[in-house]
Amino acid sequence: MISDLSKTLEEVSGTEVVLNSKLIWMLNDGGNKSKIYGVSKKGKIVKVLKVNAKNNDWEDLTSDEEGNLYIGDFGNNESRRKNLAILKVNLKDLSSSKKVEVEKIRFYYPNQTNFPPKTKQLFFDAESFFYHKNSFYIFTKSRVKSNFGKTGLYRIPATKGNHKAEFISDFNSCEAMNCWITSADISNDGKKVALLSPSCVLIFSEYKKDDFLSGRLTRIPFNYNSQKEGITFKDNNTLLITDEKAHGVGGGFYELKIN
Repeated sequence: MISDLSKTLEEVSGTEVVLNSKLIWMLNDGGNKSKIYGVSKKGKIVKVLKVNAKNNDWEDLTSDEEGNLYIGDFGNNESRRKNLAILKVNLKDLSSSKKVEVEKIRFYYPNQTNFPPKTKQLFFDAESFFYHKNSFYIFTKSRVKSNFGKTGLYRIPATKGNHKAEFISDFNSCEAMNCWITSADISNDGKKVALLSPSCVLIFSEYKKDDFLSGRLTRIPFNYNSQKEGITFKDNNTLLITDEKAHGVGGGFYELKIN
């Protein structure tokens, strides 16, 4: 464990190491203020940036090779939303002292026809995504009882517009609630993908092109359950993880070495 996080970040839901920024960026999920937080390597809040967009349900962060930061506004607990979006914060604005404007990249799931769908089709929540080679890859979070560990992988272009999310593949880690997918990242060399759940980290490697779920799987279990919601690669073999403060546990900032 690196440190306990500030009470301000009790509902931390996304964590990202950004190229050309000395800070690690974090956000809180829906119901919180439209702000992102620049945090030191020791977990202390150094900068608070107001964002001129509603926090409908911000769930994850990613960034591109230039250092632009993207907010995943796609939390969708009941699969009712029709305003799913990714918000782009330009690198230059990460050093701003004013409220920053964002570019909205909208998308939809073509296989969702009802809002909400039936309870056995609640597969359109999402808390996880990353940027890779001019595309975003979104990993859905299942709300279906006895099928909580199922995640679907979708791709959309990293450009302004209203995009149809392209389904690539899916994966089911287990049936229990502590298996649902809450954050994702890809290593800088593109050779490892990490998916976070409350109970473990799933590392995929040796995948075919961008079907990341087709790869060789290594499962790294945690020794305790908590509401783990943020993961990012610090380097190709080191992960940074955050968890929400809930039920008397969590609220921490962690480092995990992997092979």
